[in-house]
Amino acid sequence: MTTKTVLTIDESRTMREMLNMALVQAGYRVLQAVDGVEGLEILQSEGADVVITDINMPRLDGFGVIEGVRANPSHRGTPILVLTTESDVAKKERARQAGATGWIVKPFNPVKLVDAVRRVAA
Repeated sequence: MTTKTVLTIDESRTMREMLNMALVQAGYRVLQAVDGVEGLEILQSEGADVVITDINMPRLDGFGVIEGVRANPSHRGTPILVLTTESDVAKKERARQAGATGWIVKPFNPVKLVDAVRRVAA
């Protein structure tokens, strides 16, 4: 079985480390980016089976990440989970319209997060 790769994009080092710990323990390879610009660069150079992105970030926000992933033919089908403190219905709908696969509100439950990744990566 090939190890699946998850790209996490969040400006918070603590959040990236928490995601890394949960996903590595579940058997995933994890790539990390501090903002959307770096995230899209890593996705282009290394690829990923799943992208987890925050919404509120410097340089390029989560909506820009979703649009950037969906605009790239080689990553158009990559599942994107939004992980954010935002619970605003309008933002959730905007992310869904842009092409997000799912929405998880922080603080996250590591078991539920890994279950969500498993579901979309299957």
